[in-house]
Amino acid sequence: MGKKRIIQKSDSPGEASKAPGIAKSLRLSKKGITEAVAYIFSTYNNTIISLTDSKGDVIMSSSAGSLGFSGAKKGTPYASTKVAEFIGGKAKMAGIKALKAMVKGVGSGRDAALRSLVAQGFEIGSIRDITPIPHNGPRPSKPRRV
Repeated sequence: MGKKRIIQKSDSPGEASKAPGIAKSLRLSKKGITEAVAYIFSTYNNTIISLTDSKGDVIMSSSAGSLGFSGAKKGTPYASTKVAEFIGGKAKMAGIKALKAMVKGVGSGRDAALRSLVAQGFEIGSIRDITPIPHNGPRPSKPRRV
């Protein structure tokens, strides 16, 4: 089978900063990103929030399901508030101060997520609703001949 590796845990402060989330946010703060675009995608079943830079490259994202909510609880305003708090905390550590919000979907978590981001102290430059709206649809099929 091969040698077994034993992982030694240490309490030194230098080891704590090597966590994956913290290391990534430190890398982002070195890049100097201070403004991001927050895409809030809210459906009846889930809420997904993604932060992108000005080019559109995803910096970080999270959803209600990834935070441990399951079933019908993922689509609640409370779950979307928790997702926004999680993303907001990571964004603060990365040095992001201003956001533009793009809201998509029909779920109940849209407003709750936006309010949570505002409550955390981010400057919201603009809010756009990018929910796709059907305008007339395709041509209907011809009537059936019997």
